[in-house]
Amino acid sequence: MWIVRLALRRPYTFVVAALVLLLLTPFVLRRTPTDIFPSIDIPVVSAVWIYNGLNAQEIEQRIVFNHERMIATLVDNIEHTESTAYSGAAVIKVFLRPGASVDAAVAQVTATGQAILRILPPGITPPIIIRYNASTVPILQYSFASKKLAEQELQDLAFNQVRVGLANVPGASIPYPYGGKSRVVAVDLDLAALKANSLSPVDVVNAFNAQNLILPSGTAKIGSTEFDVTLNSSPAVLEELNDLPIKIVNGAVIRARDVALVHDGFQPQQNIVRLDGVRGVLLTILKSGTASTLEVVRGVQTAMPRVLSGLPPELEAKEFATNPCSSGRPSAGCCTKG
Repeated sequence: MWIVRLALRRPYTFVVAALVLLLLTPFVLRRTPTDIFPSIDIPVVSAVWIYNGLNAQEIEQRIVFNHERMIATLVDNIEHTESTAYSGAAVIKVFLRPGASVDAAVAQVTATGQAILRILPPGITPPIIIRYNASTVPILQYSFASKKLAEQELQDLAFNQVRVGLANVPGASIPYPYGGKSRVVAVDLDLAALKANSLSPVDVVNAFNAQNLILPSGTAKIGSTEFDVTLNSSPAVLEELNDLPIKIVNGAVIRARDVALVHDGFQPQQNIVRLDGVRGVLLTILKSGTASTLEVVRGVQTAMPRVLSGLPPELEAKEFATNPCSSGRPSAGCCTKG
């Protein structure tokens, strides 16, 4: 063979090449991506619709059917479509043919979701578009609990601070946390007081929509100085919402506190997480796509102390590895902030 004859004629060249390969081996091994799970490329794009209040049958007939029909018309290279309707939510999965452009499919599915908003139930928001990959698996879990903080505060910290703080870790995908209570400003109506003042719940809704808002106002130039003009009628303190006027009845101003109670509340809780018997929140870290599982774990574990340093000291956080091999140890360590 020609390569054997070349080696016999130039032995020193091949000896040097072999030595170079031997010296480069440690550097190549350090840069070679290592992973536990194989990379599986399945081109799937999912559209997630959220509309609280509708049952699964209404979600299917009023949302899923319309969106599936438009997807079948405008999205290219579709192999088949699957959809699942839940109470208040729906998931439409668009499976593409091998080799299809996932980026183009994401753009097309997004466009279809925007285009059908006008024929869907009022107030619905555009769907969440997700690129699905079979290699995206959970690798770490963090539980957060406290004996002093309320569940609303735990959920708010996990969602708006911990989740956001870990978003810059390469290859990490962090869905919404489990457990806790989603904080909302609740308006509890007093039906008897509404009836006594000849009001309806719609009057309260209209009053809040008309007065609790921020309007663009521009600037005002006085002399040589230009000032920003602020027209902010959105109360900065929750208690001030109780003072919003609803309507004038027989010359008297009926305010929100006369017919309702505005307070700090939460949406109906759908799942509960407990840590050592104390209710808490569970945050799952996923490895996205072709990212290295080990690199994602190291990145999350490096960033977590920095994130926890900005949270209240009463918050207790514990790390759990969903796969013992992914963190290199059989049990989880405690990342309690103190």
